[in-house]
Amino acid sequence: MLSNIGIPGLIIILVLALIIFGPKKLPEIGRAFGQTLKEFKSSTKGLVDDEKEETVEKMAELSEDVKKA
Repeated sequence: MLSNIGIPGLIIILVLALIIFGPKKLPEIGRAFGQTLKEFKSSTKGLVDDEKEETVEKMAELSEDVKKA
């Protein structure tokens, strides 16, 4: 979806945002957006790490079961 915007589209969006929010609010909005993305990235990384740990634990249990058999 966003890959079809292009440079002219981005310029129009930025100009509209500047008109709507003003030059004083745009840095605050950008900062808030960046923090939101950072938190989202760290939370998804945590979920992926938890899933990897569970997979490693299951593999260890399976290998122990195979050794017992």
